Amino acid sequence: MINKFAPTWMVDVIYNVTPAQLKAQGIKAVLTDLDNTLIAWNNPEGTNELRQWLRDLEQAGIPLIVVSNNSEERISKAVAPLGAQYVSRALKPLTRGIKQAIRQLNLDPSEVVMVGDQLMTDVWAANNAGVRSILVKPLIETDQWNTRINRFIEKPVKRSMLKKFPNLKWMDKIND
Repeated sequence: MINKFAPTWMVDVIYNVTPAQLKAQGIKAVLTDLDNTLIAWNNPEGTNELRQWLRDLEQAGIPLIVVSNNSEERISKAVAPLGAQYVSRALKPLTRGIKQAIRQLNLDPSEVVMVGDQLMTDVWAANNAGVRSILVKPLIETDQWNTRINRFIEKPVKRSMLKKFPNLKWMDKIND
């Protein structure tokens, strides 16, 4: 059961994942969680670093789709300035949102990666959908009330997962 929570990679921050790294792994598109992965949950404007990372992906021909459990209203407001596509009410850890994004991209699951800051939603959903995953550290230490519950439940799961998979370590980038 603990295998369902093991990410493919663990990277400090999403902005460290370069188009060259993605292409070296055969990844043609990025699916990403929104809050505390792409943007801080309390800063819907994003950062200059985020905008540069999105430009780098676009220039490399790597599309990005935000796959979030948030409402359409919340996501559309947050990603409008970024020009990103999105799937709202993704129902992670169920696979609905990820599969919808893969269909939109017309790609095979092996050509996509899901990036998120939570094992219990993002990584589990990716593994259930047969998609590689990148667990990132939350951009900020505070969370919305509902995410705080997930993080509480996630702590012992993360400890067990790291014990079972000692080679999983926080990295600056994805690697082979």
